[in-house]
Amino acid sequence: MAFSLCKQTLSLLGALALASGMPASVGAASYGAGIENSQWYLAESVFECSLVHEVPGYGKAVFRHQAGEALSFFLEAEHPMMRPGRGSLVVEAPAWRPGVAPRPMGTVNVSDGSRPVLLDTRQAMILARGLLEGMRPTVTRESWFDGSPVRVQISNINFSGQFQRYRTCTSNLLPVNYGQIRRSRIPFNSGSASLSGADRTLLDNIVTYVLADTTVERVFVDGHSDRLGSRIDNRALSEERANVVADYLKARGISEDLIIVRAHGDQYPVSRRPADNRRTTIRLQREGERPEFQQANAYGGEPAG
Repeated sequence: MAFSLCKQTLSLLGALALASGMPASVGAASYGAGIENSQWYLAESVFECSLVHEVPGYGKAVFRHQAGEALSFFLEAEHPMMRPGRGSLVVEAPAWRPGVAPRPMGTVNVSDGSRPVLLDTRQAMILARGLLEGMRPTVTRESWFDGSPVRVQISNINFSGQFQRYRTCTSNLLPVNYGQIRRSRIPFNSGSASLSGADRTLLDNIVTYVLADTTVERVFVDGHSDRLGSRIDNRALSEERANVVADYLKARGISEDLIIVRAHGDQYPVSRRPADNRRTTIRLQREGERPEFQQANAYGGEPAG
C-alpha cells in the first residue's frame, strides 16, 4: 500500500513538472545559461548589494552582501528539484574550453524550500574566483523525482564587469543593518551615566543608519537602573542615562523630533543581576511597523512602545 502511494505521489509530481515546463524525468538534467542568454544584474544601495544571475529553467543564482554582514551566495529555485541532503560543488570549464580539468570544491548542504543552496563567505568567494577565471561552477544533487542528478551551472559570461561594480557597491555599504541595531543596549556601571568608547561606536552606527534610512520614524530611548538604593534616586539616575544617550544621538545629527526619551528607574528589571539592569535601551521603529506591546512584569523585559 505504501509503495502504491509513493508511486502515485511520484506520478503526480511528474505531471506537475510537465505542466510547469520542468522535465518529468530529471535524468542528468542540467540547467544553465548559454553564451546568448547569460546575464548578471546588479541591485545596489547602501543597505545591500545583490548580483543576480538568471538560470533558465531553474531560477536564480545570487551573490548577496548585506550591510554589517559577510558575503553569501544562494540558489533560488522556481520549483523544488533537488532532494535535501549533501550535494557537490565543482568548478568546471565551459564546453568551449575542452581539456581543462574540473576542480571539486567539496560538498554543499541542500535544504528544502525556495533557497535550497546557501553558501557561506568562503565557499561564495571560491565560486566567485572560479567565475573570474572563466570557469563554470556547478552544484549537483539527486532529484526529488527519481534520484537522478540535477546539475545547476552558473555561467561566467558577462560576470567580470558586473562583479567589479558589485565590489564597489560593497565598499559603500553602511556598517550595520536594521536587524543588528533595531534593538540596542548601552550598559552602565553602578551609579554612573558615562558612555564608554564602545558605547559611542555603537551609537555612531545607529546614527549612520538612521540618517540613511528615511523610513525610521521613531527612536525610543529608555533609561533603567538596578534596585540598589532609593527609588527616587534610581528614577533620577535612569533619566540621566536616557538623556546622555539621547543627547549624543541628537548631537550627531538625529532629529529631536524622532527621539522619544523615557525613564523607568528600577521598574523593569531584565535579570536578577543588578549589572544587567543598569542600562539604556534604544529601539528603532520604521513606518508601517506596529508598536510592540509587552506586559512589564518583573524580569519581563522592556516596557511597551
